[in-house]
Parts: sequence; structure tokens; C-alpha cells
Amino acid sequence: MDKKLDKKHIYWNPYFAGFMLGLVVIATFFFTGRGLGASGAVKSLVTETVHTVAPAHIENNAFYAAQYRGNRKPMNNWLVYEVLGALIGAFISGSLSGRASKFRVQHSPKITSRRRLIFAVIGGLLFGFGAQMAKGCTSGAALSGMSVLSLGGYIAMMSIFGSGYVFAYFFRKNWI
Repeated sequence: MDKKLDKKHIYWNPYFAGFMLGLVVIATFFFTGRGLGASGAVKSLVTETVHTVAPAHIENNAFYAAQYRGNRKPMNNWLVYEVLGALIGAFISGSLSGRASKFRVQHSPKITSRRRLIFAVIGGLLFGFGAQMAKGCTSGAALSGMSVLSLGGYIAMMSIFGSGYVFAYFFRKNWI
């Protein structure tokens, strides 16, 4: 039996990946004076889309109008560049590991690819809604908050993992 490893399924050790993420957070604070975050980039994209589709609505809405005060442009925001860098880096990583050549949906044999994608979209929408309600995403609230020893960062991380464990109980039949 050939024990060659299939490069399509090799992932980083999660402890090493967590350590590397910690180094990225430290470097981000060092170089930018801010922590990580991603939900602000989505907010900038939505604001720019509304400005393109309905410019009059921007002037009549206090939230959107604040994004354009002075010479400010929502898409000229460090968060937008951070997310673009993460997407480009993910593509490069997938290409180097041989996983970017073919699109596939990984799922349990008990569910279809369609159902997996539906759950992923619903989860993403709920997570995005939660990020807006909390005024930040997990990387901003939890990772950056914990790295500066903020009590709110620890509470955010415990809430994220706690709710993940609770919901995993109800959805486990889709993955096991």
C-alpha cells in the first residue's frame, strides 16, 4: 500500500496556524497601531454600492453621509486593503498547496453540496449581522481585544466559542 500523502487534504497544524495568527496580530499593531478586523471592509463595500446605485439616498441617510464627509472615500480604507490581502494570500496559499486548481465543496457524506452551501451562506449572513450588531467581527472584537488584554475581547471569544459548541450540538448530524 502506497502511503503517499494526498496534498489536496494537507492543512496546517492548528496550533502552528494560531501561533502565526498571533504574530500577525502583533505585527498589525506594530505597523498600523490597530488590530485586525474585516467587517468594516464589507461596510465600505455596501456604502460604495449604495452610492453607485442611489446617490441621493447617501445624502439623506446619516450613516452613509458620514462615510463621505470631506474627501473621505469608503473604499480607501485600510480594512478594504486588509481583506483584499487576505483573499490574495488565501489564493496564493491554495495554489502553492495544489488546492486552488479545482473548486469543490467539502461536506459530510450525509448532506449534499447544495445543503452545505446553503448552511454556509446562512451562517455567513448571521455572522455578518452579528458583527454589525456588535460593532465588529471576531477578529476585531476577540483577537485584537484579547491581544490588548481587554475584558470585552475575552468575553467576545468565550461567547463565540460557547455559541459554536451549543449550535454544533444541534447541527452535528450534518457533519458527522
